[in-house]
Amino acid sequence: MLGRGGDSAGRRRLLRRPVVRPPRLGDLPHAIGRLLDSIARPVPVTGPAPRAGNPDAVVDCAVYTGGLRHGGAAPIPYPEAARQARRRRGAFLWLGLHEPDLATMGPVAEVFGLHELLVEQAVSGGHRPGVQTLGDVTRLVLRTARYVEHDQLTETSEVVETGDVTILIGSWFAITVRHGPVGPLWAVRKELESRPDVLRQGPWSVAYAVGSRMVDSYLDVAEHVERDLERIEEETFASVRTSEFAHIYQLKREMVEFKRAVLPLGDPLARLLDSQALPTGLRPYLEDVRGRLARAADRVAGFDDLVNSILQARLAQVSVDQNHDMRKIAAWAAIAAVPTVIAGIFGMNFEVLPGTGSPYGFYAAIGSMLLIGGGVYHRLKKSGWL
Repeated sequence: MLGRGGDSAGRRRLLRRPVVRPPRLGDLPHAIGRLLDSIARPVPVTGPAPRAGNPDAVVDCAVYTGGLRHGGAAPIPYPEAARQARRRRGAFLWLGLHEPDLATMGPVAEVFGLHELLVEQAVSGGHRPGVQTLGDVTRLVLRTARYVEHDQLTETSEVVETGDVTILIGSWFAITVRHGPVGPLWAVRKELESRPDVLRQGPWSVAYAVGSRMVDSYLDVAEHVERDLERIEEETFASVRTSEFAHIYQLKREMVEFKRAVLPLGDPLARLLDSQALPTGLRPYLEDVRGRLARAADRVAGFDDLVNSILQARLAQVSVDQNHDMRKIAAWAAIAAVPTVIAGIFGMNFEVLPGTGSPYGFYAAIGSMLLIGGGVYHRLKKSGWL
């Protein structure tokens, strides 16, 4: 009985086991789909959360209507400022950014509807001055410049420090993106806020104010560079000078950097003046900016020519000094050849030489050396070799 009961229980356990059937051909696509879904399912990763942008990139943000700033001096979050600028008729906002990253520019692009190319160009610095229009947004790039004070110009001195400012101008906003420590725009904002008649012209007034300040900085840098060139000229043509001229070449390199900031800006300004998007009230102001830029460009081009002339003059002076030294060496060699010849003649190994048997022969030889050598010295001195 026990044996039969145990056998029946074993048979019941075998009957309860699931029966594994081979997959049918029709179920194969569904199985492959479930496998791909399991592979594509994201795996949770433990670690720090991605950075949400640089909070210090937003320098200031304000809404302007009728030439006045709303909300006081405190910055307004740009999403709220965008809503205010769109609700108010004739209003625009000015958002100032300093070296933003992609995480910072992403939300800005969503709020203001910026093209992805504008975002990429705004994040990276070092662009050439120029103007570009994508859709309803105009991109203007300006180079900033600042003179670096120094006691003495050396072969490693930094004379001109540069950066860049990108201005994105829409129908109801102006965004300035600055790269580098040069050219902070808080003074430009304060000056523009003190001129309501210009501020009423809308977002393009920001482009005018920033461009005017950049051109003024070019003229200021040019004035300081001119003083450096005057000092180099005095050193080059002084009676006592050194043979070093590496600092002149360093100044020439700095002038090349300065030219890259100033000279290419003329064409974008001309294109802006021909643009229909520019308000009529701002055209006289931009004409004035273009006139000052032309003065700065002329001075920079003149500086480049002057540095080349100074460098060529210094190289010519070095060559002349070397020739003068070689003439001195040759003159002294000629003077030294006189006693060498006399001593060589009387040092010949012959038994009979004129004057060798005289008690005054030695003194006669020394006197001949001094007399002939003095005559050669006087002749070379008179001809300018000594």
